[in-house]
Amino acid sequence: MIRLARPDEAATLRAIVHDAYRHYVPRIGKPPGPMQDDYAARIAAGQAWVREDGGRIMGLLVLEERDDAYLLDNIAVRREGQGRGYGRELLRFAEDAARAAGFQAIVLYTHVLMVENQVLYRRLGYVETGRVTEKGFERVYMRKALAGPAA
Repeated sequence: MIRLARPDEAATLRAIVHDAYRHYVPRIGKPPGPMQDDYAARIAAGQAWVREDGGRIMGLLVLEERDDAYLLDNIAVRREGQGRGYGRELLRFAEDAARAAGFQAIVLYTHVLMVENQVLYRRLGYVETGRVTEKGFERVYMRKALAGPAA
């Protein structure tokens, strides 16, 4: 089940993100942006969604509405839940939410050194649209055109 995160779940979201992203710290030399995010604020803004399994949060995503597209700001899955399809379900949910909101595209970014993420997103139909230095990070922006109604 995918649902909006509740205010009392901010610490759980932060813990999942820290666990999912900690192996990138040595690679990029500092904690990635999602590790520094304010999940209580994201929840209060209605931007944080969770994937539950058996009443336990297994993954999350953060979606921001932009002028021309939804921004998938973050997606993370518990380490023990990785490889079980939760991430793909969350991605599909984000794309469906963008369609339902009337957007014809969804955008995301990843760190330039997170090359495995770039490969995965390309495989799922995302196309690189640019590279920028933003908030102290080298980011690769990607976009996926969306067609048809939400599934």
